[in-house]
Amino acid sequence: MKTLVIIPTYNEAGNIESLIRDIYKKSIDCDILVVDDNSPDGTGAIVKSLQSEYPRLHILERPGKSGLAKAYLAGFKWGFEKDYDWFVEMDADFSHRPEDLKKIIESFPKADFVVGSRYTEGGGTANWGLGRKIISKGGSFYARTILGYPLYDWTGGFNAWSRQALEAINLESVRSEGYSFQIELKYKALKRGQKALEVPILFEDRRAGESKMSLKIVVEAFYRVWVMRFV
Repeated sequence: MKTLVIIPTYNEAGNIESLIRDIYKKSIDCDILVVDDNSPDGTGAIVKSLQSEYPRLHILERPGKSGLAKAYLAGFKWGFEKDYDWFVEMDADFSHRPEDLKKIIESFPKADFVVGSRYTEGGGTANWGLGRKIISKGGSFYARTILGYPLYDWTGGFNAWSRQALEAINLESVRSEGYSFQIELKYKALKRGQKALEVPILFEDRRAGESKMSLKIVVEAFYRVWVMRFV
C-alpha cells in the first residue's frame, strides 16, 4: 500500500526538519508531502534542502496562508493524482508522535479509516492545561452526542484515510475548517458506511512555535456540528 503522510505547515521552521528525520529514522514506510503556505520563516526552503537526502519527501507550495482544511484538501488531491492508497493527516509540531504514526500505519488493514485517539483506552494527552482538556474532550463528547456515532475522539487531527473512504466522503462537499473539518470528515465517512478504528495515541504539546488554535475555530466547531446533523 502506498502511504502519503500530509503535513501542513505555516512557520514550522523550528520543527519540520527534526520531524522528517525522526519519521525516517524510525523506518516508517511512507512518503511525506509538506503543504507549505509560503511560510515567512523559511519552512519551505528547509524542506526542499532535505529532498536530495530523502527521495520520498515532497513539497506542495501554496501562495499564502489559507487554512488547515484547504491544505489537507490540496494534499489529498495531490495524492489522488499520484495514486496513493492511504493518506495520513499529521501536525508538524511533534504533537503527533512518529511512534504513533507507525502504529496507525500498521493498523490500516483493519478499517477504512483510522483515528489516532486521545480518548480511547491507552490514549492520552501531555502538558495540557485544564481549559484545553475541557474544550477538547468536551468537544468530542458534544459531537458524539449530537451526531450519534460511537467515536471517542472526534476533534483530533491525527487521522488516516483509505482512498476508498475519501472518495465516499466527496471532498468537494466539505465546508468546514479547523476542529470542525476533522469532525465533518469522520461524520461523512461513517454516514456512508465506512468502518472506523480508533488507535490510542499520546498527544503532546508542541515543541516549538505558536499554536494555531483560536476561539473562532472552537466556535465554528460547535455550530457546524448542528449543520452537519441536519443537512
